[in-house]
Amino acid sequence: MKLLYFDDFRLGVLTGETVVDVTGAVQDIPHLGPHDLISGLIERFDTYRARLEDAAAKGKAVPLAGVRIRPPLPRPVNIDCMAVNYVEDGTRAEPAPINAFHKSPSCVIGHGDTMVLPDVPATIFEGEAEIALVIGRTARNVTAADAMDYVFGYTNFIDGSARGLPPAGNTFYQMKSRETFAPLGPYLVTKDEIADPQNLQIRLWNNGILMQDFSTGDMAHNIPRCIEFVSAIHTLHPGDVLATGTNHRGLNPFMDGDAIELECEGLGRLSIKVRDDLRRTWKRITRLQHQESGGEGVSTPQTGGKYAKGA
Repeated sequence: MKLLYFDDFRLGVLTGETVVDVTGAVQDIPHLGPHDLISGLIERFDTYRARLEDAAAKGKAVPLAGVRIRPPLPRPVNIDCMAVNYVEDGTRAEPAPINAFHKSPSCVIGHGDTMVLPDVPATIFEGEAEIALVIGRTARNVTAADAMDYVFGYTNFIDGSARGLPPAGNTFYQMKSRETFAPLGPYLVTKDEIADPQNLQIRLWNNGILMQDFSTGDMAHNIPRCIEFVSAIHTLHPGDVLATGTNHRGLNPFMDGDAIELECEGLGRLSIKVRDDLRRTWKRITRLQHQESGGEGVSTPQTGGKYAKGA
C-alpha cells in the first residue's frame, strides 16, 4: 500500500496515478495533528489495513496531478541518518566504521517544496540521495536477525548538507539540521511492496541531468545492521525515519533555481526546488568528476557569490 498526505493533510491511498481520500477511516486514532495521526496509524496498521483498503475501493479517486502532495511524515520523533554507509562502488579500501547522526524533525519538507540555502559560509551545499526506512513498532536493542520485523515501509529521502562550516570539527549538527534539509516522500510504501530493499537502484537528477545512480546493494552495513546499531543507542518509535546513506561520488552542488528529482526504485519520484537568495555558484559537476579532473579538495570550489574566495 502507498500512503500519502495531500492538500490540507488529508490522508490518501495511492492507486496508480490517482489518490483516494481515506481520512474518515482513521479519525478514531487519537491525534492532535497529521504528525501523530500517521504515527498512530503506523503503530496500529494491522488493525486498520482492511479498513483502509475498503475505503480506498469505495472512495472517489482523483488525479494525483490535481492535488498538492504533502510530507507523508510531517514531524517524526526521530530522524537518524547513517554516515558513510556505502562502499562507493568498491573504491573504498574497506567499509567505514558504522556511524550515524541525528537530524532535526523540523528539517522535513515534501514533494514540490523548496530547500532554502541559508546565509552561512558553507564551502558547498549538497543533497544526498537515500532510501529511508520507516519504523513500524517501538524498537529498543533490536538484533539484526529480528530487525526487519520492525520496519513499516520505505520512502525517498534527501539528506541536505551545508559542508565546511567553521570551526573545523564542529560538523554534523550545523551541517545537517538546517530547516528544509530533509525532503522526503512523495508517499510511504509498505514493506510488503518491496521484495528486496538491498537490491534497489537509487537515482537523483539535477535539472534533468542524472547525477547519482547507485544500488542499495553497495551498502557497507545493511538495513538490519543499521537498525541494530541505532536501536542500541536510543529507542525508535513508530513513524521514525532511518535514512541509510548515499554513494558520495555522485554528490553535486545544489544551487538557486535547481530542480531536483529523486527516485528509489519502487518508491515513486520525489521532486523539490532549491532557492538561494545569495545566488552562489559552483561548477556543475559531481564529486567524482571534480576528482577525475585533478581538482583540489573533496568538492568543487565555489565560483561566485558571497563567501567565494577572492569575492
